[in-house]
Amino acid sequence: MPALSRQHMNGFRLVETGLMGIASHPKVGIGQRAMILNTHAGNILWDCITLLDEATIDIVRAMGGLAAIAISHPHYYATMAEWSRTFGDCPVFLHGDDKQWIINPCPGIRLWTGETMEIAPGATLIRCGGHFAGGTVLHWETGGGGQGALLAGDIVMVIPDRTHVSFMRSYPNLWPLSAPAVDRIGAALEPFEFEVIYGPFFGRDVLTGGKDAVRRSVKRYVEAVTGDGSAERH
Repeated sequence: MPALSRQHMNGFRLVETGLMGIASHPKVGIGQRAMILNTHAGNILWDCITLLDEATIDIVRAMGGLAAIAISHPHYYATMAEWSRTFGDCPVFLHGDDKQWIINPCPGIRLWTGETMEIAPGATLIRCGGHFAGGTVLHWETGGGGQGALLAGDIVMVIPDRTHVSFMRSYPNLWPLSAPAVDRIGAALEPFEFEVIYGPFFGRDVLTGGKDAVRRSVKRYVEAVTGDGSAERH
């Protein structure tokens, strides 16, 4: 960490009222962002970045510290143990289906099971599966200007046109998910209302019509992978 701190720093950007994004510069690994969501029960760190330097610690403490950490899938576990210990062994919510990928345990880890879990009023974890068996998104009921927001990591990946999303088993290997797996993701999200989808990188967000974007994207994905290849191109 000291060596990383000498060459990198974290930048903070307000995403919307109550939601702060954090990313390292120059980027570390794939350059994902973490987010700090302010709730009535305290701040929740969504997903994780590797660098945790003194400046970041001071800024997060000035924001009120962390009440909990929740992570979408093992690719973003990063230095979750250090973040938890730094902020009072705060709980780290991971889906139990991914417990085999925990390589740096800490006292704060809380394995949850089932399909949904409310970790703070208006903040609900939803197991979608897909990218990983325990792949999870976070539904923020009052986000998106009060119309609901989805903090999606890359379980539901916002694509460059920012009007659709897509789904992969493995991004580096371009290994797609099956139609049933994608249908399951759509079904898991259907009970929740959301206008906005926040992806894993700055600038990769669906800012309007998020739920319809998921519905349309699921439909076209399933049609593409189950068809004979002659369907209209998108």
